[in-house]
Amino acid sequence: MSIDAHGDAKVAGVSLRGLPKISLHDHLDGAVRPATIIELAQAEGIDVPETDAKALGEWFARQSNSGSLVEYLKTFDLTTAVMQTREGLTRIAREFVEDLVADGVIYGEVRWAPEQHLAQGLTLDETVEAVQAGIDQAEAAADASGRSIRVGQLITAMRHTDRALEIAELAVRHRGRGAVGFDIAGPEDGFPPSNHRAAFDYLAENFFPVTVHAGEAAGVDSIRSALVDGRALRLGHGVRIAEDLEVVNREGDEVQVEFGDVARWVRDREIPLELSPSSNLQTGAVAAWGSELVDHPFDLLYQLGFAVTVNVDNRTMSATSLTRELALLVDTFGYGLDDLEMFQFNAAAGTFLAVEEREELIEIIAAGFAQHS
Repeated sequence: MSIDAHGDAKVAGVSLRGLPKISLHDHLDGAVRPATIIELAQAEGIDVPETDAKALGEWFARQSNSGSLVEYLKTFDLTTAVMQTREGLTRIAREFVEDLVADGVIYGEVRWAPEQHLAQGLTLDETVEAVQAGIDQAEAAADASGRSIRVGQLITAMRHTDRALEIAELAVRHRGRGAVGFDIAGPEDGFPPSNHRAAFDYLAENFFPVTVHAGEAAGVDSIRSALVDGRALRLGHGVRIAEDLEVVNREGDEVQVEFGDVARWVRDREIPLELSPSSNLQTGAVAAWGSELVDHPFDLLYQLGFAVTVNVDNRTMSATSLTRELALLVDTFGYGLDDLEMFQFNAAAGTFLAVEEREELIEIIAAGFAQHS
C-alpha cells in the first residue's frame, strides 16, 4: 500500500481519510502546526531551530526518533513555549480541531496540562477557558460546513510535579464546560500513579472519568497502579500489557497464550488500550519486541480480544495523522475495513460520554463504513 503526501491511502478502493474516526489519545501541545509555532515564536521573541515550516516539521520528527520517552518529551519545550497566552491557546485549539476535521475525526478528546501554560500570568481556569474558546469556534465552523465534530478536554496533571489534586479539582470544576476526563502524563518510569492517590480518590468521589498514561515507559506494575490507584477506565498506550502475556505455543497462525492477572483483567473488563503505533516505536515502548511496526504487539492484542484503539499521540512529533496510523497498520498487518471499523467501535465505546452519545457515535461509524462496503 502506498501512503500519499497527505497521509491518505485506500483499502479496497476506499479512502481512509473519508472514514469516520474517533481520536482518544491526542495531545494539544504535540499537535501544534509548525507554521503556527514559527509565527507565535517570532511574535514572542522565542528562538526556533528552523524558520521554515517544512524544515521545522522535519526537525520535530528527527528529535522524536530517539527511542526514549524522556528525550521525546524534550521537544515539547518548544511547543509549550508558544502556548502561554490566551490568544495563543485559543488559536492552537481551534487549529487542532480543524486538523481533526480534515482527518475524518467525528469525536475527539484532546489532552493537555494547564499547569504548563501559566508563564505569562494566566490562571489555571483561564487556560481551560481559552482552549475551550478555540474548540467552540472550530466546532461551530465545522457544523456550518456540514462536517460536524465534537471535542472534549482531558485535563492533565504532570506526574512528576505535586499539583495533581489541584488539577483534578480544576477538571471537576469545568465538568459540563468542556472537560470530560482527567489524565496524568510526563515521565512514567519512577513516577507511578500511586504518587497521586489523593487526586484519584477525589476524582472517584466525584464520579469523574480517568485515563492514565501507563505501560509506555514502565511495565505491568505501572499499569496495575493505574487500575488500582487511579481507577483508570482507559490506559494511555498500555502497550506493555503484552509483558503480562506468555506465548506457550505457536502453530502457524495459531498462538496459545497464558494471561497474567493484570492482562486478564484488562482484556476481560474491555478496558481500552490507547495504542499509538508510530509513537510507540519512537519512544521505545515496544523495544522488548523489536524496532519495526511489524514487531508491535498491536496485532497480538487485537487477536486476543483486547479493546485496542488506534491513536496519534502527537501529530507534530510523529508527523502523522489518524488516517496515516490506520494506513500503516493496514500495510503491516493486512487489516481490512471490518478491522478498521472495529477499532473505531472500540474507541467510541471507550469515550468519556454518556451511553446514549456513545451509541450515537457507533451508529455514525457503522453508517459511514456501510457506505463503502
